[in-house]
Amino acid sequence: MERYLKKCAVIDWGDAEILARARALSEGARGDFEIARRCFEFVRDEVLHSHDHRRNPVTLRASEVLRHRTGYCYAKSHLLAALLRANGIPAGLCYQRLAIEESRSPFCLHGLNAVFLEGIGWYRVDARGPKPGHDAGFDPPHERLPYVPLAPGEADLPEIWDEPAPCVVEALSRHGDYAKLRKNLPDIELVAQLTVSLRETG
Repeated sequence: MERYLKKCAVIDWGDAEILARARALSEGARGDFEIARRCFEFVRDEVLHSHDHRRNPVTLRASEVLRHRTGYCYAKSHLLAALLRANGIPAGLCYQRLAIEESRSPFCLHGLNAVFLEGIGWYRVDARGPKPGHDAGFDPPHERLPYVPLAPGEADLPEIWDEPAPCVVEALSRHGDYAKLRKNLPDIELVAQLTVSLRETG
């Protein structure tokens, strides 16, 4: 679990503001479940999604997300991981591959989190923020995720990352405007689809 508690350049939970916010969120809490729920709800509700709210700058590091109170789903997941780790709760990063438009290509990655809870194990949460028709909550052991990959080409990626995917870091670093990032969202090709394609072509 040590790798899911560490600091890194993006999940920079040693930052003074993150430590202060993590302490405030844990004050008076009755165990890790309540701390995790408070951290999740803070990031979901108090940090605005950059595209939904037309907000700049494009943030990457957890400390930037907290300072500016805005971020794409990836950046919000970085902040949630930082707040959880600052409270000694193992947390990782997860991704889904989703169609940018309803049920058709092109695709992009969507960022969310996994938190390790005693008696539950790894539990996924999505702090992206409110969107009509997409409910997200904290109700262990039941996942309440706003997106369910169903269309061809969509998928739940199984990995739990201790650091952000390089393509996510590259996209957030390169595009400083929320509208430009929207046109250049990160994506990962699905290996299983490539394998099927090769078999079909002999």
